[in-house]
Amino acid sequence: MKLAAYQYQGKAGVGRVSADGRSIEPFQLSEAECALGALPVVESLVAGRPLPAVGAAIALDQVQLTAPIPRPRRNIFCVGKNYHAHAREFAGSGFDSSAKSGGDIPADPIIFSKVPECVVGPTDAIRMPEVSTAIDYEAELTIIIGKGGKGISAADAMQHVWGYTIINDVTARDWQGRHQQWLLGKSFDTFCPMGPWLVSADEVDGQATQVKCFVNGEERQNASTKDFIFGIPKLIETLSAGITLYPGDIIATGTPVGVGIGFKPPKYLKAGDVVRVEIDGIGFIENPVR
Repeated sequence: MKLAAYQYQGKAGVGRVSADGRSIEPFQLSEAECALGALPVVESLVAGRPLPAVGAAIALDQVQLTAPIPRPRRNIFCVGKNYHAHAREFAGSGFDSSAKSGGDIPADPIIFSKVPECVVGPTDAIRMPEVSTAIDYEAELTIIIGKGGKGISAADAMQHVWGYTIINDVTARDWQGRHQQWLLGKSFDTFCPMGPWLVSADEVDGQATQVKCFVNGEERQNASTKDFIFGIPKLIETLSAGITLYPGDIIATGTPVGVGIGFKPPKYLKAGDVVRVEIDGIGFIENPVR
């Protein structure tokens, strides 16, 4: 199942994407529910309630897709250095405050967050801030929690995954390095393109899918989630050990090797660039840089 949030004729809507990807069946939801994107539908399904009634299908090319969860209810959980090659790439960049001598590969998951207000849609512009010129891209498979809980074991963790989406974890590298804690450099306005929709876990194997990123058509990242240092069960176990997870919580699982900071000299984003992130089984997001 694919759940999309969109704008159509000036109004927000949420619907189920057709199997052929050409149309959306709009759910009959209130205006307040539609403002939350697909979140109310996920919560309803997790609670065991049926899907809302649907209206007449709308052609996909007639709507403007928005982020499937346009305003998450709390910060997005993110994972740093979760692919072996990227961990070594970032440790050698000079911007990694977490790296220690001989400790390029973390022993435990590195968790940080992005504020909800930085989320934008799958085709919205990434806005260059005046205070930074070191803007980087990070393609990431992203988990949507279904059944919540605390103290979730790795063995049970996949039962708590409702599905997946795509996030570009855009980062101001100079701010990341200067402030050491990553929240500021990760949370500038427009620094979290998300979409194009949510895909239920029965349609995607998040533990074995391909993550790619292109800048102006040039392939920069291409790796399998089989290369995770910490798999999805370990991430959920770690987060839920002390934090209760709720339906609709969002966990970005880390980015592969090939980010801009890894090149010599770095290949930072600039105005006019177009960043495309593709994940097998989900689709793609494509955002211009302004």
